[in-house]
Amino acid sequence: MKKDIKIPKVKDVYVAVVQEQHQEYKTQDWNAYIINNSDNDLETVLIVTKGYTDKKITPVMRHTITKLPARSYAKIEYLQEKVLELNNEFKITFFEGNQMFDKTYLFRKNTINTKALQTIPLMQLRGVLVK
Repeated sequence: MKKDIKIPKVKDVYVAVVQEQHQEYKTQDWNAYIINNSDNDLETVLIVTKGYTDKKITPVMRHTITKLPARSYAKIEYLQEKVLELNNEFKITFFEGNQMFDKTYLFRKNTINTKALQTIPLMQLRGVLVK
């Protein structure tokens, strides 16, 4: 039965971590975003995140986005500085039409930093991107 289930490859959906100015506290915060760079809307987007190493693990966080329109992005969560020292995993499941898609995005420990910044598609901000 499992062999009959086909989950197609995810294209044009990314996770980015962007450093942004917090307006109220005037701090530079790292925020994770999901980016839908495709021509189709994503529905029922389920996101499960965690940070880990061999010796440490964060609590699992769960997020839901009802609809993520084509060529748009949405904030997933704020990342504390201490979490950047861990592997940060984002498991994303969504529907595009009647088809289910699933992908795991991994930011390896210490790869989220100011030296790794690049321009992020659609956002016109600089951050770290995993495709």
